[in-house]
Amino acid sequence: MADEDITLDSDLPERDPNTTDMFGDPAPAPAPPVDESAAYTVIARKYRPRTFEDLFGQEAMVRTLRNAFASGRIAHAFMLTGVRGVGKTTTARLLARALNYETDTIHAPTLDLTQEGRHCRAIVEGRHMDVLELDAASRTGVGDMRELLDGVRYAPVEARYKVYIIDEVHMLSTGAFNALLKTLEEPPPHAKFIFATTEIRKVPVTILSRTQRFDLRRVEPEVIVKNLEMICEREGPRVEAEGLTLIARAAEGSVRDAQSMLDQAIVQAESGQTVSAGSIRDMLGLADRAQTITLFEQAMKGEAGPAIETFRGLYGYGADPAQVMGDLLEHCHSASVAKAVGPQALIMPKEQAARLTGIGAALSAGTLSRVWQILLRAHEEVRRAPDPAAAVDMALIRLAYAADLPGPEEALKKLQAGEPLPGGSPSSGGGGSGGGGGGGASAVARQMAEPQAQAAPEITLRRFEDVIALIEQKRDISLRLDVERFVRPIAFRPGVIEFEPAPGSPNTLIQRLAGRLKEWTGTPWLIVAQGGGGAESRWEAQKREEREARERIEQDPFIRSVMEAFPGAEILSIRAQPQPDVQPSGEDESETEED
Repeated sequence: MADEDITLDSDLPERDPNTTDMFGDPAPAPAPPVDESAAYTVIARKYRPRTFEDLFGQEAMVRTLRNAFASGRIAHAFMLTGVRGVGKTTTARLLARALNYETDTIHAPTLDLTQEGRHCRAIVEGRHMDVLELDAASRTGVGDMRELLDGVRYAPVEARYKVYIIDEVHMLSTGAFNALLKTLEEPPPHAKFIFATTEIRKVPVTILSRTQRFDLRRVEPEVIVKNLEMICEREGPRVEAEGLTLIARAAEGSVRDAQSMLDQAIVQAESGQTVSAGSIRDMLGLADRAQTITLFEQAMKGEAGPAIETFRGLYGYGADPAQVMGDLLEHCHSASVAKAVGPQALIMPKEQAARLTGIGAALSAGTLSRVWQILLRAHEEVRRAPDPAAAVDMALIRLAYAADLPGPEEALKKLQAGEPLPGGSPSSGGGGSGGGGGGGASAVARQMAEPQAQAAPEITLRRFEDVIALIEQKRDISLRLDVERFVRPIAFRPGVIEFEPAPGSPNTLIQRLAGRLKEWTGTPWLIVAQGGGGAESRWEAQKREEREARERIEQDPFIRSVMEAFPGAEILSIRAQPQPDVQPSGEDESETEED
């Protein structure tokens, strides 16, 4: 029976579905369907550049590499440096593909990677035998480097070159750098090195001198916005344009950070709904940019009370105090740049650029420099303070009182000339002797200037016409002509003038007008140039009235008959006939009786 050949019938089922197993358990349930969310790939990985054409903002580096590969002058070692997320590791992998690129028709290194080569997929997936990618943070010792370099002298197994990609190379120890130095100085022809680092200053000069260095630039916000718009078109979610701009600003030049934040922003709204800029602002912990500009304007005008109220409103909505102070620093920088270069140098919406340009025009370069120093110190205080919101309040009070103070040289000149020195603004809401600049020589100068200040008439401007009348009264002819010709008023309120500049407007008009009004009225004025929507300038209104008057006269029947009676006659000018003063009838009768 032991020798009996036992064969199994292949037609019999392996298991009867109606029976349980030997332990009495029922048949196993079918496997559940695969959850699609478990296989989700984040946007930063899904849209990682696959070719050199996909690298955003690195056109200069790509152009240099393309020329080097085309001429055959390929370096043996490359050093890629830049901030996080600009594409250092991605560029290193693309370089490894380009060095070992090979197809049925191409047998030389090339940067044209549109078609997948024989080694491309293995290199991208990190499993190619001749492309070694390692992190210097985990292998910093000299022993690790020697172990790595022992294989350099051997020829590649499959590809054209053995490529060594070392990320964060600045974290290698001094001994590891020394072990690497000799190989970099005399490398074998089949070995290529690609280094990436965010701290280029920590890399020894001896290593840098033996590599070809490429500084990957921060990607501009508008380039990041275009990349995010492309991703949204492919992925399907709708995101407001202002929200994409907020993400691009918060990324600080890093495409990877922007894509990661976009991944987080997409889930801020239900499926099919539009992601609003407000939800993205809340997600990032940012304050409304327009509100922080208003906060900066209030501080620059010395309004400490309204500035604190504005900040507390922002803080109540979740704005980070350190971020608010960072925005104020950015506004000070933008106002200074607009003052030196012009509003076209600011990369932001036109309305915001116009407001910051007006602030820059109303303040001197010295004042903006002092404001920058105050904000810079306040930013550090906010980061170290036990209560950051209270530190911002104190910084705004200090800024409001110090924004209009003169510089040391200007203060000395005014003291020598006996002129009053401006102290804390009375509009800041603070009273008593506790205001900024309230002691010392400044207080003495104000006490000496009190009789003069009481004697001087207060100038109140309630309309734009009052401004023109004041300029005429002060006999500033050039400023009056420019204001009448190039200023198209939009809105006017005491202390603020919004206008549309007419074509040909001089670049210094805002600065001159703000300076003169501050000199004549004693209070700072904010002059804002908008892009459109202004009324006629006084010169344009005068020309229009002259044209309308000429048309009415030319249509007059008597004038038309005269023109027809005298062929060739022209109307050279039109003058209004002075009207005699008409006195009341009672006065005429009395004068007649006296005569």
